[in-house]
Parts: sequence; C-alpha cells; structure tokens
Amino acid sequence: MGDIRSYTMNFGPQHPAAHGVLRLVLEMEGEVIRRADPHVGLLHRATEKLAESKPYNQSIGYMDRLDYVSMMCNEHGYVLAIEKLLGVTPPRRARYIRVLFDEITRILNHLMWLGAHGLDVGAMTVFLYCFREREDLMDCYEAVSGARMHATYYRPGGVYRDLPAQMPRYEPSPYRSDADLERLNAARQGSLLDFIEEFTERFPACVDEYETLLTDNRIWKQRLVGIGTVTPERALELGFTGPMLRGSGVEWDLRKSQPYEVYDELDFDIPVGSNGDCYDRYLVRVEEMRQSNRIIRQCVEWLRNNPGPVMIDDHKIVPPTREEMKDDMESLIHHFKLFTEGYCVPEGEAYAAVEAPKGEFGCYIVSDGANKPYRLKVRAPGFAHLAAMDEMARGHMLADVVALIGTQDIVFGEIDR
Repeated sequence: MGDIRSYTMNFGPQHPAAHGVLRLVLEMEGEVIRRADPHVGLLHRATEKLAESKPYNQSIGYMDRLDYVSMMCNEHGYVLAIEKLLGVTPPRRARYIRVLFDEITRILNHLMWLGAHGLDVGAMTVFLYCFREREDLMDCYEAVSGARMHATYYRPGGVYRDLPAQMPRYEPSPYRSDADLERLNAARQGSLLDFIEEFTERFPACVDEYETLLTDNRIWKQRLVGIGTVTPERALELGFTGPMLRGSGVEWDLRKSQPYEVYDELDFDIPVGSNGDCYDRYLVRVEEMRQSNRIIRQCVEWLRNNPGPVMIDDHKIVPPTREEMKDDMESLIHHFKLFTEGYCVPEGEAYAAVEAPKGEFGCYIVSDGANKPYRLKVRAPGFAHLAAMDEMARGHMLADVVALIGTQDIVFGEIDR
C-alpha cells in the first residue's frame, strides 16, 4: 500500500452545515481530521465599535442582531450593564416580564438549534416540527414589540410597554378557509398571557414528539454518542458556558449561581450531562426546554395577579408617554433630548452577564460620563466554543464536523461581532 499523505481542504463557508459564514480549514489524513482551523471574519459586524459612536439607548437594537436567534437575552445583558452604571432598578413587574421573555427566547433558540442540528446530521422531519412551535412564540415577540425578531423591547429602567390585553388574531383571507381561520384563532381570543399559558400546556407534549423522533433513534445515537467528548476540567479551562459546560457535567448556571432579576424566586432544575459528548449536550438542551416551560408558567401566574408599572418614572432616562408629550411642553423637551442626545451615564465601568441560551452572554461597559460608551466589550459564548473546534474534532471523521458545529449551536453574529 502507498503512504496516505495528509491534505488540506476547505469546509465552508458555502457548505450548508457551515451556515454561510464559517470557514474551517481541515487537515485531513484520508477521512480522519488531524487539525481543524476555524477562520472567522466573513461576517464582521463591528457592533462594539458602532455602539461607541451612538447614545446608549440607540444600541439596544444592535444587541438583537448579535446572536440573532436569542434576541431579547442579548438586550438583557446590555440593559443590565447600563442599569448598573445608572444605579436604577426596574419595577418588579418589568423584571418578571423580562424573565418570561428570556425563557421564551431560550425555547426559541433551542427549537432553532434542534431543527438545524437534526437537518445537518440528516434528520429532515424534526426541523418542520420545531418550526411549528417557533411560529407561536414569534407571535408573542410580535405582540409585545411589533417585530418578530429584532424586538428592542428591554429598555434601561424596565420594558417598552406592558403585555397587550388582546392577542392579535389572523384576519380573513381568500387563501384560508373559515375552518382554518377558526382553528388558528382558537387560542387568540384572550390576552397575550392567555395565549402563552395555552402554549405552555401543550408544549411538553411537543417536546415528547421531538424526543420520539430522535432520543432513541439508533442513527441519531450513532452520529452523536462519543463524538466531541470534553471532560469537565477541560470544559472549564476552555471557557465553556451554558449547555456546552453542563453537558460535560459541571452544574453551573448563572440563573442559580449569580441570580439576576427574579430567578431566585422561581422553581426550576439545572439539567447536567455525564459524558460530555454531543448526545449529552442534546439531552441537556431538550431538558432545558422543559424547565423553561416551568419558569414561564410561574411567571404567567405571577403577572396575572400583580398589575403595576413596567418602567421607572424618571423622564431623564425614560421617554414620556405620547399623551404627555402632546400636552406638556416639558415632556416634549424631555422626549426631544432623549431621542437626539440620549442620557449621560456616570463615569465608571460595569459588567453584567445573563444566562443566554448558548451560555454566558456578558456586556462590559466603560463610561467616561458622556452619552455614549467609551468602550463596549461583548463576551459572546459562541466565540469560546468555536475556539475549541480543533480540540473537539481531532481524530474524528469528516462527517463528525457537521455534528460538532451543530452541538456547539454556533451563531456567527455574536462571534464576528
């Protein structure tokens, strides 16, 4: 037999599993990977630099566009850092609304991950199942903010507005029968909270369906079990967070270890893996969807029984209502100043982190007392995970690269920030 010489090949960015913007340079020996070199920079968004040239409140929308699958969680980290610098605490109802939407976002993210991961590995059907439930949660985003994805709903001092008392309904259409219209609007007769509650009642059965398709599927297990194994010690050294760390058996979740908002008042469990392979990370994320469902139910119950303000009453930070602005000269001035200059933040620095669906998402802001950050640094969870690609891929086959990209749940907006 002749000697097998190693050769170099490009994986992506045009490969469907590389999601359009990841270029991996693989050193192969036959079908076996000897080295994997991730190349980033194909999507560079300059988010941190752009935020340094704009008033604080104009950069909230940029946060949505970082990890564009877990939009409100990114806003949350940024808004918490600003609130730390300003020394303000949002009203209690606003904090419950934030937790509610953080968990809705977690389910949205994990549904996208599960569908795309399954599709990458070759399981076509689960993608359609996941998007069925995503659609309902996207409607919740749209109901509170007017946008399906880039919500800009969290604001320093609370949230943009209270939850709507009427869930938007589907309109009659020549392309939709009356029976279809009635079925689609069945859960939309009440408020947004009613709609979310109805969703939480049927969602556990939906997760059971995903598990029926995948969890004991022998092809799925052959593709994931024993692939990309990371020990607990090594996961900590590599800077893993979120499901990547918990899949390796480390019970670390910011919602429990460093509680923010009202997480310390809610009852939920942290799923932890035991082997640190792709299959364990899959199981952890699936169980996280069930736990998020539990948290959402508790938030819905509290929000039903406790009306109140959702924004602090300080017009130096928060714009007055439209009604006040039309009637009162001082309110008009406040409104004009806020949307042109913004507000000045005291000198200092703050770091705030949230348990985003992919791991610890943190914002470090340095303020020099002006109306825009002197420096903004985003700690994106996906960046540390991608850096471990070489270590996780060595010795595996070319087809396993796809499973590794899937298990890391990479979204490039936050990596190429």
